[in-house]
Amino acid sequence: MYAIEMNHVKKTYGAFAMNDLNLVLPMGCIMGLVGENGAGKTTAIELLMHAVKKEEGDIKILGVDNESTDFLQVKEEVGVVLDEPYFPEVLNAVNVNSIMKRTYKNWKEEEFFAYVEKFHIDKKKKFKDYSKGMKMKLSIAAALSHNPKLLILDEATSGLDPIAREELLDLFNEFTREEDHSVLISSHIISDLEKICDYVAFLHRGTLKFCEEKDMLHEIYGILHVGMKEAEDIPKEAVIGVRDNGYSREMLVKRDLMPKGFEVERAGIEDIILYMAKEGA
Repeated sequence: MYAIEMNHVKKTYGAFAMNDLNLVLPMGCIMGLVGENGAGKTTAIELLMHAVKKEEGDIKILGVDNESTDFLQVKEEVGVVLDEPYFPEVLNAVNVNSIMKRTYKNWKEEEFFAYVEKFHIDKKKKFKDYSKGMKMKLSIAAALSHNPKLLILDEATSGLDPIAREELLDLFNEFTREEDHSVLISSHIISDLEKICDYVAFLHRGTLKFCEEKDMLHEIYGILHVGMKEAEDIPKEAVIGVRDNGYSREMLVKRDLMPKGFEVERAGIEDIILYMAKEGA
């Protein structure tokens, strides 16, 4: 069973179109969802949770069709954190606990307050008076406190300082030590995703450019530095993108299509994404 399955999913909003989205997250893994603003990351998350209705395709969460009557029960096992924390501004952490324990059958009050303590959240302070980082931490504490099997996190590390981000990344890693626990996390901070993700999916203008194991991306792609003359000897089918400074060229290439004799360097995930976004613009 997969944590997430999206097969041939289509959704349009005016000029924006998400066509034939195919994305699979194996159980027990962390997937990073990346893309520029407007690429479709939030739309994909809304489609997963059936907050918006797909036009075509199939979506399953924890093995259950998200348009079936059984999906209401599955939602109990999904912790969601949106890019804009959503609690009413007059509530404090104590109020949030009171509401959540009446919302989720598996709500763990002691666990919630343990996270509140761990994240140094003022229990009596109103939500509107929290910093963006504290709002996000409270949302994450709530998402983790009803025994979820799947976390869906939309820009969950935004607004946090590097130390707090590192703390949360460790927490998400620890969460997936249970073999039936999985995480989908969207983020603009590629370095965070590169630290913890098993898979990376790249959306560009509604199109999925790749959904691949992180380690496999390093095997598939590399960076090549060559002079202008040497560049003429590189097969066109091997080249994904080019940066030209007038004297030499830096290329993102497919390693298996490169002729022998060229030294291909390791490509970081951010390199791969930037080259693909540039070429697809």
